[in-house]
Amino acid sequence: MPAATDDNTYGVQPPGLDFKDSNTIPLPPPKHFQPSLRYPSSRKTIYDRNLSRPSSTTSLASFAYIFNTIITYHHAKSGSVSEIETRLNRAGYPIGIKMLDLLLYRQSGKAVRPIRLLELLQFIHGALWRGLFGRAADALEQSTSKKNEYMIVDNEPVVNTYISIPREMSQLNCAAFVAGIIEGVCDAAAFGTEGVTAHWAEGDEMWPGKTIFLLKFQEKVIERDEAIKASVG
Repeated sequence: MPAATDDNTYGVQPPGLDFKDSNTIPLPPPKHFQPSLRYPSSRKTIYDRNLSRPSSTTSLASFAYIFNTIITYHHAKSGSVSEIETRLNRAGYPIGIKMLDLLLYRQSGKAVRPIRLLELLQFIHGALWRGLFGRAADALEQSTSKKNEYMIVDNEPVVNTYISIPREMSQLNCAAFVAGIIEGVCDAAAFGTEGVTAHWAEGDEMWPGKTIFLLKFQEKVIERDEAIKASVG
């Protein structure tokens, strides 16, 4: 009697099961793999916002909390007041670079950078301050002794409103963060500076938190601006 062999050896398929007469239940065919991570279909993200339309007003409490966290972080990393201000300046610098194109686009629909120095200063005094704080800065002045130095005055910077400074660190001005934003705007507009710093305006009883932002432009910027002025008029 020949040995038993598998029917598949000769290419013969085993008989199928008759589900009508058996107790087995057929299973549905496997579905295609679907990832478990779901993506929002209706909820919009920050990338869907219209750049031409200014965003709604940010909560002052939220801003104060985040900014205090930034100051606490840099304070822990620093060993002096000047180092804290330098760190805050560096933190604000990249914001200024992005703010220039954003605000110019909202103004005219395309990024057209200022050509004259006065145009840039008026842009910072007006458009930048309104974009950041909802109002223009309080004053724009030029130094009487040095033609490359300009000052933007803010009587009550919002970045200093909810900051409690210890007595031993009374020289610290957290508006150095805003000074970094200004410096970023200047560099992005090709108006190089030797630095932008924030200083307390002493002796003003009406505005104890009054801050002066000192902009020191490079000499080549002044020379270029004078050349443009001479060629125009």
